[in-house]
Amino acid sequence: MKKTVLFLFLIFFVEISFAQQNILSERAEISVLTIGPGISLNDAFGHSGFRVKDPVKGIDLVFNYGVYDFETPNFYTKFAQGKLNYLIGLNYYEDFFESYISQNRSIKAQVLNLTASEKQKLFDYLLNNLKPENKAYLYDFFYDNCATKIKDITNIAVNNSIVFNTPKDYKDQTFRTLIQNNLNKNSWGSFGIDIALGSVIDRKARTIDHMFLPENIYKFFEVASIKNNKPLVKESKVIYEKIESPTPSNFLTSPLFVLGALGCFILFITYNDFKKQKQTVWLDVTLFSITGLIGVLILLLWFATDHKGTHQNYNLLWAFILNIFVIGQLLKKKTSTWFLKYLKLLVILLCLLTLHWVMGVQVFAIGLIPLLMALFVRYVFLIKHYSTIRH
Repeated sequence: MKKTVLFLFLIFFVEISFAQQNILSERAEISVLTIGPGISLNDAFGHSGFRVKDPVKGIDLVFNYGVYDFETPNFYTKFAQGKLNYLIGLNYYEDFFESYISQNRSIKAQVLNLTASEKQKLFDYLLNNLKPENKAYLYDFFYDNCATKIKDITNIAVNNSIVFNTPKDYKDQTFRTLIQNNLNKNSWGSFGIDIALGSVIDRKARTIDHMFLPENIYKFFEVASIKNNKPLVKESKVIYEKIESPTPSNFLTSPLFVLGALGCFILFITYNDFKKQKQTVWLDVTLFSITGLIGVLILLLWFATDHKGTHQNYNLLWAFILNIFVIGQLLKKKTSTWFLKYLKLLVILLCLLTLHWVMGVQVFAIGLIPLLMALFVRYVFLIKHYSTIRH
């Protein structure tokens, strides 16, 4: 009986000691860290994290969301389907700091103007998220990422009393514009985003939704207030300033140059075909195959994944999926009557794409312009060519 009582007492003592270790002192500070963009597409939008520093308890930790585990079964399949769980990460501040310094990425800190109880509530929330049963969450680029977690958790700590004021000279923008502001529009990363993401990201984002980007968390937190107009941020400072270096020009490998060269090649062959009154079949088979397969990919992203940003993608107007099913007509000496109407439909679809672009329904990649012009000319040529053959 005495051994049982002693054992229970020891367990109680250990639990009390552990709980006390996680109680922050009056000197504790919680800061929001904003990391600048990196070189790769994955790092182009920056990063955010909470720094919890308590010199009395010897705590200096960084909690950051958006970490993924490559050991996850079927990692790439889940990533493509939008079903990959991301994790909360925990680092010693020095390790976190050194990691981003080595990447030459800027680091800014905002010390939150919280009471002792609010700091403890935020810290407890983060510790609870670290538990194995809580650390995973379903990532969403626009609504549940490393930056939105900062906004949501800070608001929880102050009982949802944050007033997010609009920063000076800040204008509402579409989700696509907010993304592309962080990219070179004539880069393959930008091109891929404009191909994969649909018209749903071409609507104006609500002011509060702008905070899916870490840099906007910083801007909005700077002018936010809690309770009776008390500033949310007590102090802001730049911990590390990125060392600027000249970036080499890569225009010769950019989408606009590569697809411009491809468009010129298509136009050159089309001109020769027109002059010689013949058809280069292998070119048409290639164009119909590529545009059709891209259409398949776009449809899969739209209907076979949980990604919200890939819906209503009007790139299907040029990457027309039915193209792969009519390739047989290109190999015939005399095509079916309906195929001529099909070619006219392709021309109409390109005109509709242009209308969607002009009206702002969806913004398309600028690198597509020379390719779309070449496709239009090629389709018009095929209509004339097959009309001549039939008569």
